[in-house]
Amino acid sequence: MKITRRSLLAAPALIPLAATAQSAWPERPVRIIVPFPPGQAADIFTRLVADQLSQRWPQRVVVENRGGGAGAPALEAGARAAPDGYTLIAGTSGTLSVNPSVLQRLPYDAERDFAAISNIVMVPLLIVAHPSFHARTAQEMAAAVRAKPGEINIASAGPASSQHLAIELLQLRTDLRFNIAHYRGSGPGMSDLVAGNVPLMMDSVASALPQIQGGRVRAIAVAQARRLPQLPDVPTIAETLSPGYEAAGWTGLVAPAAVPANIIRRVSADLGVILREGAMQDRIFAMGAVPDPTTPDDFATFIRSEITKWREVARAASVRLDG
Repeated sequence: MKITRRSLLAAPALIPLAATAQSAWPERPVRIIVPFPPGQAADIFTRLVADQLSQRWPQRVVVENRGGGAGAPALEAGARAAPDGYTLIAGTSGTLSVNPSVLQRLPYDAERDFAAISNIVMVPLLIVAHPSFHARTAQEMAAAVRAKPGEINIASAGPASSQHLAIELLQLRTDLRFNIAHYRGSGPGMSDLVAGNVPLMMDSVASALPQIQGGRVRAIAVAQARRLPQLPDVPTIAETLSPGYEAAGWTGLVAPAAVPANIIRRVSADLGVILREGAMQDRIFAMGAVPDPTTPDDFATFIRSEITKWREVARAASVRLDG
């Protein structure tokens, strides 16, 4: 290579410009697309970390809610956004791990269209009962269901929701057969449970915890592999009914696939610091979730494993949302 006076003069100018371009991010507000309306768990936990990121970064982080279509339109918009780090997406157990198996015309590829950043929280699930339901333990509930296969109602937050798939997984792993009553979200299902219109519900701890603490419903068994700090006396499904059973909702951050790796690493590292702070952990635990910071590689591996897991359940139980 011939070195000229012009190249010597130009080279020093190019290097600082490249370094500045990488280190200056973010130079304008960053948006996080949440695929659900305000007030749902994914929105609440995303806003928690968005507020903290806004305090750490020189620019604000703005949450944009795009509900409807099982979250598919919002994920499509995120996948098609410019890969410059200024659009991030709240990816969830529903949009990234369940939708690929239950939506035939999914407008995005959950594995190829996104770069994993970090999980934010695990949202544990559990079975809760109306106080009038005679069974007080998981074993007693199982005996009641076996005595009347397909007759005892259990509420879910809707077809193909995390709650629904968790029930289907339990039925596949055991000889239990419920009559699944689908509602339009956790709220309506919990209202009917509290009213005594259904005896059982598979719900998130985040949704059910206030009702449990108020004595309006009774916790039967947790769907996590381990007992929860919020409910230490409530056994798991794995230790009572089905060894190895585990089901949970979750919310994390992803970005369009071509976002530069240095930005992905920075967001992941900053999320890790935020989610390991004692005050933030206490706040998340109080809301019925579990903080779960991960590396980009670990989160990508987790997403792939969840897709495989729920694909098997959806196929075995013939769960579809679009025919």
